[in-house]
Amino acid sequence: MPTIRKKGDRQWHVQIRKSGYPVQTKTFTTRSDAEKWATIIESEMERGVFVSRSEAEATLLSEVIDRYRREVLPSKRGAASDESRLKTLNAHFGVYKLASITSTAVAKFRDERLKDVGPQSVIHEINLLNRVLKAATMDWGIGLPGGLPTAQVRKPTKPRGRDRRVSQDELDAILEHSESAELATIIALAVETAMRRGELAALTWVNIDLKKCVAYLPKTKTDSPRSVPLSKAAVAALKQLPRHIREGKVFKLQAESISQAFERACEPHRANLVDLRFHDLRHEATSRLFEKGLNVMEVATITGHKTLDMLKRYTHLKAEDLAKKLA
Repeated sequence: MPTIRKKGDRQWHVQIRKSGYPVQTKTFTTRSDAEKWATIIESEMERGVFVSRSEAEATLLSEVIDRYRREVLPSKRGAASDESRLKTLNAHFGVYKLASITSTAVAKFRDERLKDVGPQSVIHEINLLNRVLKAATMDWGIGLPGGLPTAQVRKPTKPRGRDRRVSQDELDAILEHSESAELATIIALAVETAMRRGELAALTWVNIDLKKCVAYLPKTKTDSPRSVPLSKAAVAALKQLPRHIREGKVFKLQAESISQAFERACEPHRANLVDLRFHDLRHEATSRLFEKGLNVMEVATITGHKTLDMLKRYTHLKAEDLAKKLA
């Protein structure tokens, strides 16, 4: 039985002692609240599902986010994107005690954010909140009563994958209006190899073998190194580049700068191309690999896609080309 005693005019102190569990104490302003809490805690102890709430009730999410930012984020490849998402989470949940972050609160956050950003952005934010809370429970020993609230929230439906194909005329127009000396080679490699923007920006000469026609990528988005075969067109584009660039990197442009140079060339007063992103080149390259006759395993080996579903999202075969095979 719990011990409930009055402290002063407006405080009721509860103490629960049960073999096998640490002593639990808490103070309330009414006896009825004290009795409700004691009943819940004793019931959980009896059923063997009790998790101490003391640290979760004393810790703000903002404190956990700060620790995650210091200890976990630096090792993550998407640190820059997650840093921005952490600011959003801190703005919404920073003043919450961990114990008060419920599935209802997360669902409300989801619905409010969907008014301002797309479903994919909200999915990324909820996934990051889940990782932060998981670090608190699994790595830092802060028990969450009821488990992870993010696991009990329905995520927004993912948007349809883009199916934008890029024509050679469009690529030629971009190159004609580009102000970047490196963009032509970057685009050529992107279309021939399906490399991601970050992978292209990180390319080094030491990891390129022009004789064997292979580029080795030690760091990728999926944390799985891979070797990418280079077509004759890719090799020819690389051979035109100088090799005196500092630190042995193939390109001076950083990842963000690649997108900016690409988008500037697409502007209305330049190439005047609508709804075209640099990442669409990866879609285009993947589709072209299938059109060259490569099978699923061969294409996945080149692109680095981990699942067939993801590979399908990046493949947009032309119906007229498929019709020729049916003739």
